[in-house]
Amino acid sequence: MSACVPARADSARTEHVHPPHSPPPGGPRRFRVAGADLSASIAVFLIALPLSLGIALATGAPLQAGLVAAAVGGIVAGRLGGCPLQVSGPAAGLTVVTADLIVRYGWRTTCAITVLAGLAQLGLGCLRVARSALAVSPAIVHGMLAGIGVTIAVAQLHIVLGGTPQSSVPDNLVALPAQLANLRPADVAVSVLTLTLLLLWPRVPGRAGRLLGKLPAALIAVAGATAVAAFAGLRLPKVDLPSWSSHALATLPDGPVLGLVAAVLTTTLVCSVQSLLGAVAVDKLAAARPGLTGRVKRSDLDRELLGQGAANIVSGSLGGLPIAGVAVRSSANVAAGAVSRNSTMLHGVLVVIAALLMVPALELIPLASLASLVMAVGLKMVSLNHIRTVTRHREVLVYAVTTCGVVFLGVLEGVALGIAVAVGVALHRLTRTRITHDETEGVHHVHVRGQLTFLAVPRLSRVLHHVPQGADAVVALDGSFMDHAAYETLQDWQRTHTAQGGSVNITGRRPGTRISEPADLDGCRCRPWTPWRNHQCEPPRPAPPQSATPPGTDRRDDSGANADAATGPRGTNGPHGSHGSHGSHGSHGTNGPAGRTNAPGTTGTTDAPSRPSSPNGPSGRELARGISAFQRNTAPLVRGELARLAREGQQPSQLFLTCADSRVVTSMITSSGPGDLFVVRNVGNLVPLPGEESGDDSVAAAIEYAVDILKVRSITVCGHSGCGAMQALLSAEPGGAQTPLKRWLRHALPSLERMPEDETSRTRLAGRRPADAAEQLCLANVVQQLEHLRAHDAVSRALGAGDLELHGMYFHVGEAQAYLLSEDAGDGVFELVLETDLTA
Repeated sequence: MSACVPARADSARTEHVHPPHSPPPGGPRRFRVAGADLSASIAVFLIALPLSLGIALATGAPLQAGLVAAAVGGIVAGRLGGCPLQVSGPAAGLTVVTADLIVRYGWRTTCAITVLAGLAQLGLGCLRVARSALAVSPAIVHGMLAGIGVTIAVAQLHIVLGGTPQSSVPDNLVALPAQLANLRPADVAVSVLTLTLLLLWPRVPGRAGRLLGKLPAALIAVAGATAVAAFAGLRLPKVDLPSWSSHALATLPDGPVLGLVAAVLTTTLVCSVQSLLGAVAVDKLAAARPGLTGRVKRSDLDRELLGQGAANIVSGSLGGLPIAGVAVRSSANVAAGAVSRNSTMLHGVLVVIAALLMVPALELIPLASLASLVMAVGLKMVSLNHIRTVTRHREVLVYAVTTCGVVFLGVLEGVALGIAVAVGVALHRLTRTRITHDETEGVHHVHVRGQLTFLAVPRLSRVLHHVPQGADAVVALDGSFMDHAAYETLQDWQRTHTAQGGSVNITGRRPGTRISEPADLDGCRCRPWTPWRNHQCEPPRPAPPQSATPPGTDRRDDSGANADAATGPRGTNGPHGSHGSHGSHGSHGTNGPAGRTNAPGTTGTTDAPSRPSSPNGPSGRELARGISAFQRNTAPLVRGELARLAREGQQPSQLFLTCADSRVVTSMITSSGPGDLFVVRNVGNLVPLPGEESGDDSVAAAIEYAVDILKVRSITVCGHSGCGAMQALLSAEPGGAQTPLKRWLRHALPSLERMPEDETSRTRLAGRRPADAAEQLCLANVVQQLEHLRAHDAVSRALGAGDLELHGMYFHVGEAQAYLLSEDAGDGVFELVLETDLTA
């Protein structure tokens, strides 16, 4: 210890030496690059090179500007940004904005606007407002990207046909017939070849497909079209890269001040939002990759904004395109195995090398090939998955208005329209409050569905005044918000009505309110998935003896409005005031019913006369309670859709064959609804081979009906972790009595025989081997049952005609994670299904 720590107070003058057990300090730390980062950088570079040239072509900028932006995005944003694995560069989402700026102000002023946008991003990053950019509705972001994608595709179609695009989508559409009449066969041939390679390259089957798939389709498509055009001697426009000595740099902005300010704001908005959303998506991809979570930190969004701002300043100063995070390259970077920001920076260095040394090769690329590549990227930006998502969340109007606004008016105008419509939709939902009044057995029920704000006060007051004086009333509040105006209106009416001899019972989901509707079946207000906790509620406790009632308490039966005020701790009512012991999935803070007694002269009981009849056992009450909750909460939402299905008949898209295990909820796992799935469930998700049903043809009949009658397009066999059937198969002893379970599980014996070869690694989960023999058997069983499916005549015919697809799926119950069997049936790897869907 004395050898390492100075002992005297004047030891400040003592020369510091390294600890005796440490190696002497070496020289400067060497820059080391992991092999995974090097290979990932090459993969990203091969994608970035053709796309950068294509995006520059689509904007009308010098083609070298795309290379400059790709290099700066990789080196500067990669080094300074807050998302280590996100790859930045010229993005398709900026194409329309940049093209419009070039038409209005010229290229050099556009570079100056890029510099100013970078400065604005630096200011926003210093203010630490990056998280607020994520508050923009996804429907607006997806609509903006879709509108930009449509604009790109329509413009590039003219170059694909051998012409020149116009400045706007309407002009391009008007000029399209004339362009079709005067198309150039050479350009069209090269474009068709590029699109064909782009489409078919990822779909090469077998082991060759897995090896060739490591090369990006974009590079193969452009390289293949270039090679064919060169060997065929086709005369068509090609890439023209002038000398770097004549490369145009930024100049002082020249134009109207308001127009320049709007241009800077638009560029800042699109760059920032796309980069921040991309960083969040990359975090999800990195989290889903085994072994990467501990090595790569989550994104620092404010630092990412600072890095993007610095990159735009450098890119604009050097005559490059605006820069943003690019989803295609980022997802390729993660998928290629990158483990640090070195891969992003190295890809930028490779772009610099290519721009300096590969100019002769780049100048052989036909412009039509680049145009078709960018057109395909634009079409991918119109994502059907996003359309389904916004439709499910009832935001399709916001999406459609934003898309049309971007296409016909411009990016800034389209986004502004989308924000205005989103605000209008939110206000409409806030004010869309349904207030109904009805009378049941002398009790007046007022039901309020939706948010109760001052805008609904006139309707609320009008309905409340329909309740006669002195009557018993129940006001049910089915909403999560009540403002002060509505609260005062309701409380004033309650005091007045009570003073006139009536009774009022206010129920609802708000904290501090009671739930005592007669139809609520023991007061349970459990709602599925909020959150789901076994759907168990305590049964009500018996009401206290009547002699224990405090003086002056009004005791009525369930036909009256008042109930016992048997309050629990902190004002909670009855046994449901606290759900902690059973973990109910009902809304937290909701109070249960008060303990009730009958009117004088009757025996005390907790069962209300108006309650629906149900069996006496607890399971019967639970069934009736669940049905009641469905009728109250879910039926009003799905009644219209079920009525349509009743008229048109079922038209499911897929047959879903899974285990009968109660933990596997097919509709929840697949986010499906009525009419989507034709479900067959049995013990062990088994598919008996044809002729082995032994009198039980139920599975074969379901398969035949689904394929031949319903014309389903896919069949999914879904296994799951902890399958009792597979565990029974593993623990079964030979011989013994042939019980029905044993006779049924014989259809899984081929899966048991398959296990030894799978243990050598054929069937596995992505990133890891099966945890134990039971999981190994579950995975092998899915693959085996898919083989059994192919033996059925209906399935084999549909597969041969190309009308049917087969999918294997594994659901890990404990992880709440789904895995899909890779498309190559011989692979045997169940791939993780990711949470995000990155667009181009």
